[in-house]
Amino acid sequence: MKDKLWGGRFNEATNKLVEKYTASLPVEPRLALFDIEGSVAHCKMLAFKGIISNDEKEQILNGLEQIKQEFIENKFIFDISDEDIHMAIEKRLKEIIGVVAGKLHTARSRNDQTTLDSHLQMRAYIKDIVKELKNLQSVIIKQAQDNISVIMPGFTHLQTAQPILFSHWIMAYFWMINRDILRFKELYNRLDECPLGAAALAGTTFDIDRFFVAKELNFSKVSENSIDTVSNRDHMIEFCSVSAICFSHFSRLCEELILFMSNDYKFIELSDDFCTGSSIMPQKKNPDVCEKMRGKSGRMYGNLMAMLTIMKGLPLAYNTDMSEDKAQVYDSMDTLFDSVVILSKMLEKMKINADIMKKAATNGFSNATDLADYLAKKGVAFRNAHEITGKIVNYAIKNNKKLEEIDLKTLQEFSTQISDDIYENISLITCVNKRMSYGGTATKMVEIQIQNALKELQKA
Repeated sequence: MKDKLWGGRFNEATNKLVEKYTASLPVEPRLALFDIEGSVAHCKMLAFKGIISNDEKEQILNGLEQIKQEFIENKFIFDISDEDIHMAIEKRLKEIIGVVAGKLHTARSRNDQTTLDSHLQMRAYIKDIVKELKNLQSVIIKQAQDNISVIMPGFTHLQTAQPILFSHWIMAYFWMINRDILRFKELYNRLDECPLGAAALAGTTFDIDRFFVAKELNFSKVSENSIDTVSNRDHMIEFCSVSAICFSHFSRLCEELILFMSNDYKFIELSDDFCTGSSIMPQKKNPDVCEKMRGKSGRMYGNLMAMLTIMKGLPLAYNTDMSEDKAQVYDSMDTLFDSVVILSKMLEKMKINADIMKKAATNGFSNATDLADYLAKKGVAFRNAHEITGKIVNYAIKNNKKLEEIDLKTLQEFSTQISDDIYENISLITCVNKRMSYGGTATKMVEIQIQNALKELQKA
């Protein structure tokens, strides 16, 4: 068993089927530079503590730098028999510098090494995804600013409820995404402890300096329990969870865009380059990007369930089940990143049909609540005002009228509290701009909201 770095104890070579079945290497190339970064820090610590000589340190560092360039230039050759990225790099290091390469693995295990790599890689990814999410927020703010006066119907139960500003509607997604960013930042903070030095599960007999390694790798602290360290995949579960929640927001937005683009609404129009046609119906312009994104929420949720299931019931400490963690996490990473980039570009080019939106807001008696509020402010108990308004709506339905089309004399038959100022009070612009409660849809409140959102964007 000379072909395996761990093969001294074995009499037979690993079955080729087993090599293919157990290898995690196919999904791990993205870890290469992080693995090398961790090895560089570990090597420097070994030399600092006198565990290896300075000459050996320089040989190892030079070899790792060569391997790093091979990865950057896409010249590194993978072999499935190497099992994982750690073994592939160590084998290549041995080819470059000889037996000294074997000293690099002193006082560490693949168990703490893989956990370190996932911490480093995930921290880098979170920085990138937060940047893209903030870009999406910028696009949302721009659409809100450009369409600050556009009125549309607001919905509950998918039924016309009250008139709102389009800017208020789209800014709702800004704050959803802001919570996603906060969750990613909280996860980033929980990644701020260095796992290297836990070794296989019990620590090491070598006189290592874990704090030296932590400082080299930009961690503020080290993990406290070696058993927990190598058996911990909380960060990967949490990543899938945060990503799934974030994607639920994307899916909800896509659902509304699909509805609002349909012929029954025509509130918006998506750019041709983010839509597709039909193979049989030449008139069709389908929001396939939105539908595809909505559909991808299934795999994002599935990745979370897969991670939870992998870790369920595992005895301490490390088990090879854990090597199944990466496929789910990387799929969520790639799906989320691609989706947020596409969503930003699609929203940036989205056109708003303001006249159609405003006309739709006049339907469905969206100003009925304002009529009830009007009566309540005249001294009528709100429950009575609610009942009176309901009767007026019933009259309007039977006579095919909107509330503002009913003459004053008829309105006063329902309540003597109604006077000729009613029409101003139930106009769309009044209905919108009277909602001055903080966080409401009034133009002034939305402008304040946008200013607060711009401040959020500036946060590190």
